[in-house]
Amino acid sequence: MSASDPGGEGACIAPLCASFNQDCTSLAVGTNSGYKLFSLASVDRLEEIYKCTDTPDVYIVERLFSSSLVVIVSLSTPRRMNVYHFKKGTEICNYSYSNTILTVRLNRQRLIVCLEEAIYIHNIKDLKLLKTIQDIPPNHTGLCALSINHSNSYLAYPGNATIGEIVIYDTNNLHSVSVIPAHDGPLAALTFNSTGSKLASASEKGTVIRVFSTPEGQKLYEFRRGMKRYVNIGSLAFSKDSQFLSASSNTETIHIFKLEQPSQRPQEESPTWSGYMGKMFMAATNYLPTQVSGIMNQDRAFATVRLNFSGQRSICMLAMIQKLPRLLVAASDGFLYIYNLDPHDGGECVLIKKHRLHNEDDSSDATKSDLSPSISPSYAATVAKTSSVPSSSTTQGYSEDGGALRGEIIPEHEFAAGPLFLDDESEFPPIYSCRGSHSEKKKKL
Repeated sequence: MSASDPGGEGACIAPLCASFNQDCTSLAVGTNSGYKLFSLASVDRLEEIYKCTDTPDVYIVERLFSSSLVVIVSLSTPRRMNVYHFKKGTEICNYSYSNTILTVRLNRQRLIVCLEEAIYIHNIKDLKLLKTIQDIPPNHTGLCALSINHSNSYLAYPGNATIGEIVIYDTNNLHSVSVIPAHDGPLAALTFNSTGSKLASASEKGTVIRVFSTPEGQKLYEFRRGMKRYVNIGSLAFSKDSQFLSASSNTETIHIFKLEQPSQRPQEESPTWSGYMGKMFMAATNYLPTQVSGIMNQDRAFATVRLNFSGQRSICMLAMIQKLPRLLVAASDGFLYIYNLDPHDGGECVLIKKHRLHNEDDSSDATKSDLSPSISPSYAATVAKTSSVPSSSTTQGYSEDGGALRGEIIPEHEFAAGPLFLDDESEFPPIYSCRGSHSEKKKKL
């Protein structure tokens, strides 16, 4: 979901990046001087719920659901990931890696950091490093997808640099489970549905989008985006109920496909010559070779959006806002576009609102927030002072390599017994303070 990630839910946005959170309740925007968080509760009003202006050139910003946990990567330190509790204005953790961070993915169980040559899997509860996947092919864009469902916490990433193989990795049990031969050419986009049971993919050619069951890898649907060659798919996104799949590209058209079997579609009697010939054509496909009939039966878009520009990056998301289905498009012109989607008839989606995502003063050093780690107390110190829950026992915090931090005592009640539900603000995000350098640790080993 970052500026460097063409395969997730992120894209270059003026001035730098934008990303939707996992349940599409908020939008994060990176700026020259920091980042902003917006609420997506209303169509008419884009409420700014937080603004940081003391971190230059943020090109990755990811919020964990509706919690206060946010992950930041800046162009000034592209090898370092910073994890903040933005409401308390404190740094939870930072990690340094051997190369530039290309992508960050989050769910309530895992935090994924993707470099060109390796993928790091952290436990979201304490930010400890659990696994480093090093035997991956060159992944220049950091393409990967993580299921937002922590029970089916699957990670998908390219298994080959020249053909479209997808590796499905179980981040809970830390092992690969399958390899899907998805496309003939290199992969360009990947996304899971909300339950982690389906995975959509597109190749660099960008004409065909396929949907597979996970983790088995059975092909369920195949959609044709268009006949144009070399179309860059910017993002893929399922609706929450997995009935629709949207695809944005560098063209002016966004396609929305409906996931239904042929038997589910209404059969309309058409007395016209074209209708008759259409039925004859479809019947003829039963006698053609599988490769040919498969192409002929590919579904085209159920609904479309015509943007007033082309050649720019955009990310799209399908969401329910004020009880109605909407398509949200964050584009590299610095605006958020909101469209109505007719879930029954489809067709051309209607633009109902346009919001500006950045101001002219975003690049100025006007107001400094209290997020600076150098002047703020540690997260552990903050919760120790402000927590109203009594605790008689304490335990030491740990860094990513398991070493105890001196002088850092954390109340035991701050540790969650199971997966964190951080959209509930009565619960705390991970509270370990840690400093980790994976490159230095690798040298020691």
